[in-house]
Formats: sequence, C-alpha cells, structure tokens
Amino acid sequence: MPIVSASVSLTRYRIVEDVPNSIWPEIVTLLKRFSFKEIEQTSDERSYGWVSLENFLDAGFRTAPPEKGEYLAFALRLDTRRVSPAVIKKHTLLAMEEAEKQAKEEGRKYLSRERKKEIKEQVRIKLMARAMPIPAVFDVVWNTSTHVVYLASTNNKVRELFNNHFTDTFELHLEPMTPYFQALNALGEDAQPAIDAVESTSFM
Repeated sequence: MPIVSASVSLTRYRIVEDVPNSIWPEIVTLLKRFSFKEIEQTSDERSYGWVSLENFLDAGFRTAPPEKGEYLAFALRLDTRRVSPAVIKKHTLLAMEEAEKQAKEEGRKYLSRERKKEIKEQVRIKLMARAMPIPAVFDVVWNTSTHVVYLASTNNKVRELFNNHFTDTFELHLEPMTPYFQALNALGEDAQPAIDAVESTSFM
C-alpha cells in the first residue's frame, strides 16, 4: 500500500546512531548509487533498490527530489521473477530426453552427472529470461528531525531487505520501534523489570 493511501500498514524504526550533518548534501547521491537496476533484459531472478516515491520507474530521482520539508520520501522497489516449479520440471524432462537421444546417437550410453546439472541450470536460466519481472514498491519516509523512519510494509522478508539496504546506503542502523521499545522509551530504563514482568491478557 502507498503511504498516501487511506489506510496503510507501517513499520516504524529509529536510527540507532547520531546522524552526521555531512550526510544531508549526499542523500540524493547515495540514493542514486544504491538505486534500482532493471532486469528485464537479463535472466536475474531479483533486483532491488531505491526509486522515486512519486514514480517507481524513476531510479535517478529526476522527476521529483526526495526532500519534502523536514522529511525524506523515497521508495524501495523489488522486482522478482517467478517460474512455476512444475514448468521448470516439465522443460527439464524434455531437455533431458533430447540430450539422452543425442548421446545415444553419438555412441554414449548415459549422461554424466555434470551434464544433467548443466541441463537443469540452462533450462532454469532460459525460462527465467522469458518470465517478466513482477514489481513491488514499498514507500519510505524519514523524519530528519526525530530520525524516525517509516516503511510501508510489515512483511518480515521486506523488512529484512529494507534494513540491510538502508544500512548499506547510509551506513546507519535501524531499530524497530516495537511496543516494548515504546514503553521503555516513555517510562525509562528503571521501568524495565516491571515491563518485562507484564503478561499478555486474552480478551476471548
């Protein structure tokens, strides 16, 4: 869901380190350096990187800058190719039959293990190259005053990818602002034993 939707699932983070002032003039340069790269002309299974919030086709931030007042707004784009395992199995069997037929014509009784492995990989690459990548876009908003970062996703795999790519890009680490973290932040370190002792309540 885009972050400007009527309803959206969000994960909130805080930046662990002190953010250096030297990073602000470099934001666009860093986003471009770690931007999304197209894979339509390749057989790669996955590609991810930063794109413009307003236009996920814009990985160069030409149509709109990420600076929005005291916020930075951009998006994480993830393209993934998927081919059904049944399709891969079918075409692998067909390729194996053809290779075995050719081997017999050449006087060989069987295919080596290495040749079978090679055929499987060739089939996978060929099918991947024919499959169109499926794009997914996850909006990101960074409050530069509070250094709270919002990700428009709660999916664990997306969150892990976002965490790693954010750190690779800005050399800053994120910490999820869970209810536990929020309670500890509001009540102070002295309240930790009491917070740890809280048990969940079932309302069923």
